[in-house]
Amino acid sequence: YCPMKLGIIAVGKARKGPESLLTETYLDRLPHSAGLSEVESRLTAGPQRTLDEGRRIMSALDGTGPGSLLVCLDPFGKDISSEALADFIHNSRQNRHPACFFAIGGADGHSAEVLGRADRKFAFGTATWPHLLCRAMLAEQLYRAEMILKGHPYHRKGPAQ
Repeated sequence: YCPMKLGIIAVGKARKGPESLLTETYLDRLPHSAGLSEVESRLTAGPQRTLDEGRRIMSALDGTGPGSLLVCLDPFGKDISSEALADFIHNSRQNRHPACFFAIGGADGHSAEVLGRADRKFAFGTATWPHLLCRAMLAEQLYRAEMILKGHPYHRKGPAQ
């Protein structure tokens, strides 16, 4: 077993509120949490801002050590189940990656640089989610994946329909 930290890099600064509290609650439950890193651009909306946000995401990855993974949440990424996410985390640990960071881009998505660096691109379906809810949903899914891997009853599927 290789401990692997899980973390979120998100564009934008969240104010204290129920969504932030929910995100923190799930991240705090992770056994090897790398936590939440927020990056912010002061540029006005547009391509330059997306590039700046991308540079800031890449900068947040600096110093995370060799072998750290980057997963981008992207509407064009692979729609992934909780079980498949757990498998991805398990396999990444088996391959001895020290950390895996999940990036949530800004309003215009990720820069080409960030998408090019990504080891995987995952989606939460085709719906558009508010960034603060996306953070909370991702944090919960990371916690759920850990519980699946531990065989904990937190993750239960209902009867087949």
